[in-house]
Amino acid sequence: MRVVLVDPSRTVLKFVSRLLEARHHEVRPFVDEREALDYIKSDVQVDALITSAELTVMSGIELCWEARLLATHRRQIYVIMMSSNHDQHRLAEALDGGADDFIGKPPVPEELYARLRAAERMATMQRELIRLATTDPLTGVLNRRAFFELAQEVWSRLVPGAMLSAIMFDIDHFKRINDMYGHDVGDEAIRGVARAAGIESAIVGRANVGRLGGEEFVILIEGRPVSEALAVAESLRARMATLHFETTSDPVTLTCSFGVCQWQSGYSIDQLIKRADVALYKAKREGRNRVVAAYDTGNMPETDGVGRFTRATERTS
Repeated sequence: MRVVLVDPSRTVLKFVSRLLEARHHEVRPFVDEREALDYIKSDVQVDALITSAELTVMSGIELCWEARLLATHRRQIYVIMMSSNHDQHRLAEALDGGADDFIGKPPVPEELYARLRAAERMATMQRELIRLATTDPLTGVLNRRAFFELAQEVWSRLVPGAMLSAIMFDIDHFKRINDMYGHDVGDEAIRGVARAAGIESAIVGRANVGRLGGEEFVILIEGRPVSEALAVAESLRARMATLHFETTSDPVTLTCSFGVCQWQSGYSIDQLIKRADVALYKAKREGRNRVVAAYDTGNMPETDGVGRFTRATERTS
């Protein structure tokens, strides 16, 4: 684990650091709590904070609280308060202030190690819960809710002139695959398309794939012009056409249609993806198995504001 350790005494820092390093933990020691807090903000790999209750600039309770505010459902920080004062009031105050655990100072080595093992178990369980809550169980890519949460975070960092593109795509005539070969083959086709999208996205970098539902997917690409997003979509279109899925009769092949849109200043994430969806609908109308770009016309599409967009005309697969 990567542990930030905070105590005004360099002697205590050295003692506790040696205990932690003896069990192969990475230690980042600080005598200044503000510097420690800044480091936690900058390093998302920090797993735990061990802080003294007796600090100088802010109290240990305040530092626990500030660290707790940095933790999110995607980032867990296990907070342990150290104090030479073992009274029940101090313990309750620490736990109410955001600490996950409380330990004496100086800590007894085996007790410290046990507390950190508990922290590791908690982190493992939380990571698994996060995976289950954010991952589409059929394909392993982001589920709809997780994709829109991530996309909203990306959107919140955008500045005028930033480059962000959305690629919407789905499987052509997917209902026919299900009807002719069964849902098992249909599920395998969806998994195969998701794998191909994941491979292509990994090659591009700074790209995230989500399954919006059924056979419909979206890719969000940061820091690339729309010309590169179009190239990604075209490469993916060609890759999809090479997929084969075994059945009891002949192997199944498929094609996909794509709509691409680049973010413009004033677009919300919902509006960006809606415009890509409109382009996808156009690709369907023009014959499928193609890539179509949406260009800004000055008209904003309708959305409901919660990651769901409306279609003026429903398309068929």
